[in-house]
Amino acid sequence: MVSRMSTYMLLLSTQLSCGVIADAADNIAFGWKGSTSAISPESLTGSLESVEVLDLTGKAIHITDLWRDRKAVIAFARHFGCVFCRKRADLLASKKELMDSAGVALVLVGPGSTEQAKAFVEQTKFKGEVYADPTHSSYDALNFAYGVSTTFSPSAGMKIVQLYLEGYRQDWGLSFKKDTVTRGGWQQGGIIVAGPGVSNILYIHKDKEAGDDPDMEEVIEACCS
Repeated sequence: MVSRMSTYMLLLSTQLSCGVIADAADNIAFGWKGSTSAISPESLTGSLESVEVLDLTGKAIHITDLWRDRKAVIAFARHFGCVFCRKRADLLASKKELMDSAGVALVLVGPGSTEQAKAFVEQTKFKGEVYADPTHSSYDALNFAYGVSTTFSPSAGMKIVQLYLEGYRQDWGLSFKKDTVTRGGWQQGGIIVAGPGVSNILYIHKDKEAGDDPDMEEVIEACCS
């Protein structure tokens, strides 16, 4: 763990010295103050129509079925070993009782295999639904940020140190499995609140960089108000 953390900090230092700045990825919130995108919910869901994810048994389902007949908060993890995602999973889980009382499902999707998804559930005890996206199709359709500069940024470096101080740990075994390494671990995620109804997208947050958490008050207002 120490050697990998040292590697991370070395790469971060290189990014700082080169002055690399993470490319911005818009946050869009349909009907919300501060909306920064003209993309319509219909266009967004249209790009997701053919996307399938796998449940923990390996069964494929259309991702839009996750909110077709219900309201759901769907979190998209960077990958199943990600330390930032474990913190975010805890933040969302802390609101699950409120979501349950409002009839809102809590869902997490991660790029990788069902085996990785099951390992994530076992390690984190996450109480929401968990699905795997081995092809990254949902991430591509949602145009989530991707790249080295979105992963190794000054603020991400500070946040990962803080998370380690809080006791969170990266699962390097999951992080370096083939299904994650093939995309380099440079994938970023986000959160949507949607449903019921395929085109009923109420809120979307796209992480600009690793650790770019959404405003949880906005998420709760979108899902449970």
